[in-house]
Amino acid sequence: MNTAKIGRIHSVQTLGTVDGPGVRFVAFLSGCPLRCACCHNPDTWDGAAGTPTEADELVKTVCRYREYFGQDGGITLSGGEPLCQAAFVADVFQKCHEHGIHTCLDTAGCFWNDDVKKALSHCDRVLLDIKYTKDSLYRRHVGMSLETALSFLHHLNDCRIATTLRQVVIPTINDTAENFSALQEIAAAHACVDGVELLPFRKVCTVKYDNLHLPFPFAHLPEANGADVRETERSINQFLAQKNSR
Repeated sequence: MNTAKIGRIHSVQTLGTVDGPGVRFVAFLSGCPLRCACCHNPDTWDGAAGTPTEADELVKTVCRYREYFGQDGGITLSGGEPLCQAAFVADVFQKCHEHGIHTCLDTAGCFWNDDVKKALSHCDRVLLDIKYTKDSLYRRHVGMSLETALSFLHHLNDCRIATTLRQVVIPTINDTAENFSALQEIAAAHACVDGVELLPFRKVCTVKYDNLHLPFPFAHLPEANGADVRETERSINQFLAQKNSR
């Protein structure tokens, strides 16, 4: 009897290189309860949209690409918010582990329940969005609290799951020394965090909002300077590397 879970998948990227280590098969799951003002994928918000897909079917497809993964690659489940479909994530990750495939979860950390726990028990790495380091900005531009994300990070730390913290750097909002210092402190306080990834704010998503007849909340803001963002990222990761080597 086939007991595989069925999930709804918005789209896939078969040879991704920016959503986790190595070469990844990236599946973007439908559904997200958040409304981040900088969201690049408003087309993934609707949890009823997407293609119904059995976990077995997805894993079978992933296995066809495993020769490209090398030592570091594997599958990444992203979204939307993949933990809207935590039972499906758990099933996919468990089956991928049975095939020796590295698993990675890209999440905002807005859910914690038994299905999430099961998913994390088969998860090798988490890409955790820490969107802001001030609760007021979280509530205004995300729709959840900073404490919810930090609580999820505490769970990751307790589970000893390798974690990369991610943050979109948005001019006039969080591109401040105060924010970067706070993000560095958050990373340093959790042994599971072995790196920080800063992503420069871009507005290529504007066309998606136009097609959906939605306003892009940050359309008026300037894009971030990529070189400056990379230098800040380098500085934070250098600090973490030095700390972890002690």
